Amino acid sequence: MCLQAAGLQARAVDAASRTISLAMATEPPSLNSLQATDSESFFVLTHVMEGLTQYNLDNELVPGVAVRWQIDEGGATFWLRRNARWSDGKPVTADQFVYAWREALDPVNAAPYASILFPVKNARAINNGKLDKAELGVVAIDDHTLQVFFEQPCPYFLGLTAFATYYPLRQDIVEAHGARYAAESNTMVYNGPYVLQRWVHGASLRLVKNSAYWDVERLAINTIEIPYMTSSAAATLNLFKDDAIALAGLDAESLKEAVVQGYPVRRFRNGIIYFIQFNFRDGRASVNHDLRRAMQLVFDSATLVNKVIAMPGNKALDGLFPSTVNGVSEPFQREFPPPLPQQNLVLARETIATARRAFGGELPPLTLLVSETPVSVIIGEYLQNMFKQALGLDIRLDKQTFKQRIAKMQSGDFDLVLAGWGPDFDDPITYGDLFASWNENNRGRYSSERYDHWVAAGQQSSDPRARMEAMNQLQLILHADVAILPLFEGASVYLQNPALRGVGRAIFGGDPSYKFAWIEAANADANISR
Repeated sequence: MCLQAAGLQARAVDAASRTISLAMATEPPSLNSLQATDSESFFVLTHVMEGLTQYNLDNELVPGVAVRWQIDEGGATFWLRRNARWSDGKPVTADQFVYAWREALDPVNAAPYASILFPVKNARAINNGKLDKAELGVVAIDDHTLQVFFEQPCPYFLGLTAFATYYPLRQDIVEAHGARYAAESNTMVYNGPYVLQRWVHGASLRLVKNSAYWDVERLAINTIEIPYMTSSAAATLNLFKDDAIALAGLDAESLKEAVVQGYPVRRFRNGIIYFIQFNFRDGRASVNHDLRRAMQLVFDSATLVNKVIAMPGNKALDGLFPSTVNGVSEPFQREFPPPLPQQNLVLARETIATARRAFGGELPPLTLLVSETPVSVIIGEYLQNMFKQALGLDIRLDKQTFKQRIAKMQSGDFDLVLAGWGPDFDDPITYGDLFASWNENNRGRYSSERYDHWVAAGQQSSDPRARMEAMNQLQLILHADVAILPLFEGASVYLQNPALRGVGRAIFGGDPSYKFAWIEAANADANISR
């Protein structure tokens, strides 16, 4: 891999021009806020777009386009900034939020995150094709006042308003470009702190300060260069050592090298959970409960975390909710411990024998869909070998690029998939409703009336204890049905240039966030190499 992109400066941090250079694992699959579902897209979108609210460096909700709001059990009213502007200078107005939310719910657009709008009155019926999108319970009272009516009380609604699906859209721009909207840097407009000035597909991106942004004077970074795209931690470490990028994520091997060479390693618990999701579509062997139960009986998340992945910060996961989730007055895991794993090889082999009989004596090969990244492949190969030795399963790895893995998950082209999920907002329901039957991000199409019942209970109740009890029921049902195999909760282990300060490690939204970052000039000339 070339360590210096032609025509670009080699310095990771340039104090004079207030420019930083970074690497991404891959280019964003979609910058259309109606279609984005992945971390790479959200990383870019959170820098170039802004919703009613946003998160600060402490992962706290603060005003965005909305300067203030009022929320009760029946709905919410937001008052928008009069100086909020798009990158072409036109004002950000309440009707642009109305348009965006209606488009996200229009079944013609098949927005994967449509369900995140279901707290709004009539949203679910619109998405199901039972009502026209004009019936959505959101009204632009005037250019700077947005009124929202709830389908039922929604105690976590404010947190939703920082999410990408709630971003505003310019109808004139969307309709002018049609299917090409947001496919190039010049086929969209931006209302966030930065604009995407250049997008060379598969190669590089450049973000520059948005001169029309309402808070532009606060921005300390003028340009964010992304001249490198690689999923290799070894490559990003080398780029960091060569002072070509300002931040580098590490894996187990690159971490060892970084420690040996004396780099100060940082760690951030990011709230992402990783799991094996089974495919419940007709015709898939993974529909068989005995097969899934046998796999559950031999899998040990602690072994995977400690001996296979072997990265500090990762934690074994037995339930649905990571340690970053709060319960009523304590961490959720402490108040509602997940079902403990019960490894039992004898019972597992009896159970898999029952599954084989259901298939006429022999189970068909199973396809495990994974990303082609080194860590994903290592995990996939471990699972493949472990289930072969313990249960005699024939599991075949389907290694795909990030973009193709997402496409195959959406189409259901897998038996099992190595999946991850990061929180969209600050409430445990962001994990809980993932496996609701109506959620398009439920890639395995798991469906349970009991599960949907408790999701609804958790969404609608205003009693904190009742909501957390509902969340507990969800993790118990998932365990009993073996809808997923929880693997581990992740942590980001990384290196950061000492001159780059104020980088937000975001639990919610795009991570990392450079919206509040600055360059400490005293350290900018320091050579980071060892």
